[in-house]
Formats: sequence, structure tokens, C-alpha cells
Amino acid sequence: MTSLSTSLTELLGTRLPIIQAPMAGGITTPALVAAAGNAGALGSFGFAYTQPEAMARDIEAVRALTKAPINANFFVNAPPTPIDAGSQRDAIDAVAGYYAALGLPAPQPVKAPYAPDLDVQLNMIEDLKPEVLTFHLGDLPAVRLQRLRALGIKTGGSATCVEEARHLEALGVDFIIAQGGEAGGHRGSYLRNPYEAMTGTLALTRLIVRAVKIPVVAAGGIMDGAGIAAALALGAHGAQLGTAFIPCTESGAPAVHKQHLLAAREDTTTITEKFSGKPARGLANRYMREMNGANAPQLAFPAQNALTGPLRAASAKAGNPDFVSMWAGQAAPLAREMSAAQLVITLEHETLEAIERLSSLNR
Repeated sequence: MTSLSTSLTELLGTRLPIIQAPMAGGITTPALVAAAGNAGALGSFGFAYTQPEAMARDIEAVRALTKAPINANFFVNAPPTPIDAGSQRDAIDAVAGYYAALGLPAPQPVKAPYAPDLDVQLNMIEDLKPEVLTFHLGDLPAVRLQRLRALGIKTGGSATCVEEARHLEALGVDFIIAQGGEAGGHRGSYLRNPYEAMTGTLALTRLIVRAVKIPVVAAGGIMDGAGIAAALALGAHGAQLGTAFIPCTESGAPAVHKQHLLAAREDTTTITEKFSGKPARGLANRYMREMNGANAPQLAFPAQNALTGPLRAASAKAGNPDFVSMWAGQAAPLAREMSAAQLVITLEHETLEAIERLSSLNR
């Protein structure tokens, strides 16, 4: 069988040039990360909202299940700024009716900190020493990157435009994740307006491959081996898939999220800031349509995420899709229900078949 080894697999120490995308909020469980790693992909944790002690437990749990490399991913948030009472009141009023619809107590003003302290998280990571660390929504200071690399940790950052990719290369990351406009979850833009940095995955991957010298990973709308082969044909050294792993047995996504993803028949995704305060793509539901349509008031990220947290949790627990942030990419209808290991093995076979199919055109 033809090998899928690339410079990315050599860099990360994986058998396949496939990254199971980090997804915050409990989707990337230790079982999912370990299963993806054991099958040959890079298993990833989305630690954006995870406290350091829980991070340590999760990584230790994976290390008990596999010797494969582990990727820890973080959101780079701007320091919290004070929120005035009027903005709090307006944002609360915008979601109060939804709280009432689920029988929840009225929402209360949120208080900082709205998310874990990134420096404290990274200090813990320096102790835990996962093989890979990636970051999203911003960049890390060069001195921090140097410390991570001195510990033998490979680093990668998300880019939604060529400017961000060049910036990351200059900072000294080991690889770049080219996040196309099709991608589910939060847009990683930070040097450009996120609504102007919506270049599709194929075009963005090719542009970034031409602009930098380090390995590039394509991300966004890739759900099967044909998509991975396309990314490799464009010069990418690997592909990152998130939505494809959400329905997996080991995924911690709420049942209602998995059900609606598997039932998708068209591209019914849309982008909203109303769940978290930053643009993110997911399966459209009542909350997204109504809040987007009314251009409802919101708090800045991640305060808005804290405000809607109880609403999302209650809706998921009730099996009600109306108020759940069901992040998904534009190729959601290609989602399949299987174990993570089965998915990785299937992706490998499909990629090899696609490459063979293309190579046969020249015979």
C-alpha cells in the first residue's frame, strides 16, 4: 500500500497526515483523542475553556491509552475589558426570553474571568509537555514559542489569510493551519476583519503554500479522503478535520448535535457571533436565525460565551436544538456515524483511492 507520509507526519511523529481537529466545549474527549492517535492521526484537545487541572487529567488519561502524539489547542484571547451595566443589561435582555423558554432562572450579569488564564494554562502545558501545541484566534509571544520549542513541543497556528500565515512563519511556528471559510467553529482571524478573511479552503491553501516555506495543513470543509487528496494536490502537507469527528462514538458532542449533523442534507450552516461574541459557523437553528436577524446586542468574546453557557447546556440536556451551538462546516451533509478509529482508517483508504484514481488519468 502506498504510504501517505509527508513532511508533516515526520514533524509530528504520526503515521498519517491527518489531524483530528481540536474542538472546545467537551467534544474532544480523551477517548476520541486516543482513538484518533492510535489509528494514525494526530489526536487533539480543544482546551479553550479548560482549567489547568482538568487539562492535566485529560492528557494523563490519553497517555494511559496510547503512545501517539497529543495536540493541545488554545484560544488566544485579548485581556478582558470592563463591561458597563448598560451593555450587560442589553445583552441579558436579548437572551432572557430564551432562558424562560427552557424554564431557566433569569440570566445574571457575567463577571470576569470569563475563561481560563492563558498564561496559567500554558505554564501547565510546559509541565505536561504534549508533543504538539496549536493556537487559534491570535498569536503567542515569540518568547513563549521559544520556550515551548525548547521543550521539544511542536507548534502550529491558524491562519485565515496570507498575512496571518506570513506572520506566523516569522514568529517561528513549525506549521500553519490554513482555515478556509467553509470551516466549522470559530473563525481564527485576528489580523483582518473575519468577514473579509473568508477565502475558501482550496484557494487559501494554495495561496499560503505559495507564500510560506513551512508545512501547511488545510482545514475547512474536508470530510473524506477525496478532500484530503485535494489538499495534498494543492501542496498542503496534511489536512485537519473537525466536523467529520463530531458524530464519532467517542465524541463528547451532545446527542442533539450529532443527530442534526447526521440529518443534514444541504449546507444549512451559517455564521453567528451571538453564542460567543466571535464569528463561528454552525448548523442554523432558531437562536442563530433570530439573534442574527434582529442584530441583537451581545457582549464581547468570551463574555458572551459565559452569558449563553447555561442556555446552551440546558438546551442540549433537553435534546432541544434551538439554543445549542452546533458547530459544523459547510460539508456537514458528508458526516458519517462510526468510531474514530474506523473514520481514520476509512479516510486513509479513501485518500489512497483518490490519489490512485488521479494517477491513473496519465496512464
